[in-house]
Amino acid sequence: MRSSRFSDEQIISMIKEQESGISTAEVCRKHGISNASFYKYKSKFGGMDVSDARKLKALEDENAKLKKLLAEQMLDNAMLRDVNSKKW
Repeated sequence: MRSSRFSDEQIISMIKEQESGISTAEVCRKHGISNASFYKYKSKFGGMDVSDARKLKALEDENAKLKKLLAEQMLDNAMLRDVNSKKW
């Protein structure tokens, strides 16, 4: 998946600009993004502070690592079952 060209802090600052009264179109034009991108960012980061976004990123990274470990363990288990089921 392609990463955003904006950091989480920059995205949160864009959302804060819009919440302070600047129109959405003006914020999008200023930062060079589409309205769809802005609303996608707002759905993910709306109501967050920078520290909350950092915690979310850390949890997402940890979750990805755990999913990878689980997949590897399931693969090992399947391989051992196949080896065990063969008659020698």
